[in-house]
Amino acid sequence: MPTRLDLQDALVPVWKTTNRVTVFLVEQLSPELLDAKVPGVPRKTVRMIVAHIHNSRCSWIRTLGRPHGIAVPERVDKRVATAKQLIKALESSGEAMAALLAFGCEQGGKIPPTRAYVWRNLPLDVGHVLAYFVAHEGHHRGQILMIARQLEQPLPVEVTGGVWEWTRRSKEVDA
Repeated sequence: MPTRLDLQDALVPVWKTTNRVTVFLVEQLSPELLDAKVPGVPRKTVRMIVAHIHNSRCSWIRTLGRPHGIAVPERVDKRVATAKQLIKALESSGEAMAALLAFGCEQGGKIPPTRAYVWRNLPLDVGHVLAYFVAHEGHHRGQILMIARQLEQPLPVEVTGGVWEWTRRSKEVDA
């Protein structure tokens, strides 16, 4: 008889792998690419996109998690954060996001709304929350890969393919 997988055991590892994929990509970015201006948006750089991923997580954790006791990581300065700082920040906010999802699982599969949650456009069941963040991160990873190509600084196939090697990335989470 098949056993039923616990919701937390099913969803939190998916988030951790998503985070690892994002960190993996950032680890591969050259300083030149990190400083590159986004074609068509000259006031934005790849660094700013990476910082946005982290800072967006922080905003959601502040809105949905802090009232429930989940610590909010510090935001990064999108203009000057180094690659090392961005990686450390993503790892920190990744753990806080995992804690938020775990909390939602412990609450019967739904993150209780808070007074700070005024947008009300995201269903707070953990499935929707996870899907939203996976989509958000995938969107920005795709932007970064496209920007690299547009600037004629394409990343090697080990990187462009590596963002799709979720089995490998999931094992890196457990390592």
